[in-house]
Amino acid sequence: MNQSRPKVKKSRALGIALTPKAVKYFEARPYPPGEHGRGRKQNSDYKTRLLEKQRLRAQYDISERQMQRAYDRAKKASGLRTGEALIIELERRLDALVLRSGLARTIYQSRQMVVHGHIEVNGRKVDKPSYRVRPDDVVQVRERSREKTPFLVAREGGWAGDGEAPRYLQINLQALAFRLDRDPNRKEIPVICDEQLVVEYYAR
Repeated sequence: MNQSRPKVKKSRALGIALTPKAVKYFEARPYPPGEHGRGRKQNSDYKTRLLEKQRLRAQYDISERQMQRAYDRAKKASGLRTGEALIIELERRLDALVLRSGLARTIYQSRQMVVHGHIEVNGRKVDKPSYRVRPDDVVQVRERSREKTPFLVAREGGWAGDGEAPRYLQINLQALAFRLDRDPNRKEIPVICDEQLVVEYYAR
């Protein structure tokens, strides 16, 4: 069975391509799945906000509980609007930064790499995808994992994509390592989201 199909279906339902493989399917049929997919309309403010929240959750592949916790922390952030603080909070997750650095192809692969103990932060193994990376933290693939196929591909730039690397990361793919130089700015984070709608959803 093709494991990417559920991701394709989810991509179409949410209106965003969640994996590189989903892009071609999504471009061919961008409307939601099902025979009535083309005719569906967002017919309430609540539904619009809910969809935006689900889109954001899907891009980071996190649970509702994790999302709620991130929102609660974002509300307390000083000097930033809650929506911006929320995206920055999510972007500092270890699995998100492993993806952005080009060490993984998708957020799902990135999460698996972390959970399976292949990643270390400042020389110590970290197996929690939700670990919050701080500025100046150095993240790298552990010595014993470096010859595994996904990391050999990563070293050659196979997962890096065509876009420019985020400016908040100092990346050395040959060393299978990166450093978070500073907190990201919202405009630098490659996430498709109207975060104000997400804030309105939780503030209701």
